[in-house]
Amino acid sequence: MSAPWQANRWRPFVWTGLVVLLAVPLIAMQFTSEVDWDIFDFLFAAILLATVGIAFEFSARMKSGLRPKLAAMALVIGLVLIIWAHAAVGIV
Repeated sequence: MSAPWQANRWRPFVWTGLVVLLAVPLIAMQFTSEVDWDIFDFLFAAILLATVGIAFEFSARMKSGLRPKLAAMALVIGLVLIIWAHAAVGIV
């Protein structure tokens, strides 16, 4: 079992990484017309990335071992990637 402080140790890196990932399209829009997001695209991406962050918070605090925690995170990330891919091609 992991100590509670271990989950807190990774928290800033996870949330900062998610914010940086959300900022990439915003920065790309300044340099190219290939990226054309509006406020709804950013809101959709923010909700998906927040889901990953919240899932990390929950899985880090699970009472089980490392494998179930990694499996839970892999499942959430996989689902988010599937949703993102469907949204990217206009299925959603």
